[in-house]
Amino acid sequence: MAKLDPRQCILFSGGLKGSEACFGTTAERYGIEEVAFTFEGHEVERQRGLRVLTHEELQKGDVSLAYVSKLMHRRYPETEYFKRVLQTIWYQVNSAQQVFVVGTILPDATVKGGTGWGAEFAKLCNKPVFVFDQVRNGWFHWSNERWVEALPQISHHHFCGTGTRYLEPNGRQAIEELFARSFA
Repeated sequence: MAKLDPRQCILFSGGLKGSEACFGTTAERYGIEEVAFTFEGHEVERQRGLRVLTHEELQKGDVSLAYVSKLMHRRYPETEYFKRVLQTIWYQVNSAQQVFVVGTILPDATVKGGTGWGAEFAKLCNKPVFVFDQVRNGWFHWSNERWVEALPQISHHHFCGTGTRYLEPNGRQAIEELFARSFA
């Protein structure tokens, strides 16, 4: 697979601590443009490429919390703040052609936490989605209605990097190696 020119790529993320901050700092080292979607009052770690969404823009990514809770087999807080978090994730995934997530794949094939919505939305949009499962210490790709082991490479100019705020050393290494495989 041909390597992309990193200067022609854009990382879409949320700029939060943990996985998103690691994706952002790694992208910056490779000369990749970064867009970090956020909203007023949301604490972010990354300031580079920060894109504060307006109320009207957030509405474009609106999704029913009841729907997301049912789809994800768990209950999410029915707060305006959490709704905005899901709306920013919508922007990250919607802007990307390929999605990379760091987290934990649960037995029901969803990904743990709010991060799971990004992976699930990517599946719904039929976008290539890869999850680095920190517990299983490996990359998995959604294929034919299940997660299969796969070693990904960034192969689209617009990609999303998101995941848990609780980034473990193996998750950090997985992100570093993903960029090295894709752009070195």
